[in-house]
Amino acid sequence: MADHQEASVTLPSDPASVSAARTYVTDVLAEWGLPSDSETADTVRLIVSELTTNAVQHTFGLSPTFTVDIELDRDEQLRIGVTDSHPRFPKRLPAAVQQDNGRGMVIIRWLTAESGGKLTVRPTREGGKTVSITLPWTAPAEPARAD
Repeated sequence: MADHQEASVTLPSDPASVSAARTYVTDVLAEWGLPSDSETADTVRLIVSELTTNAVQHTFGLSPTFTVDIELDRDEQLRIGVTDSHPRFPKRLPAAVQQDNGRGMVIIRWLTAESGGKLTVRPTREGGKTVSITLPWTAPAEPARAD
């Protein structure tokens, strides 16, 4: 297995793309050795759901697509970024507004921190932004062979 791997998918900013992005990331990580039924895979699925939902809901139709990038440095870190073309950075909403929605970034921050990772938001050269998470990665152990 390579020490550094990358994968990427660009999807339309449509609610159906959230599920497609989640499935894509899960499938790629399974190919890279992360069991899809692991706790880490569950955490990553939730983070990807929140990141892509934000890209769809909060760009107000001004970003026709979003891109999910996955990078894995074996035995070091996993990075997942979601890039859209809308310039507005995500922000926390007041508690009163958070009753029905607006908790996505709080959930992402908490899950990322709980997993020992970090969240970053940076502008793109094209005027949009990338919201990414970086998580520690330890290659799953090879299954023991029965001889």
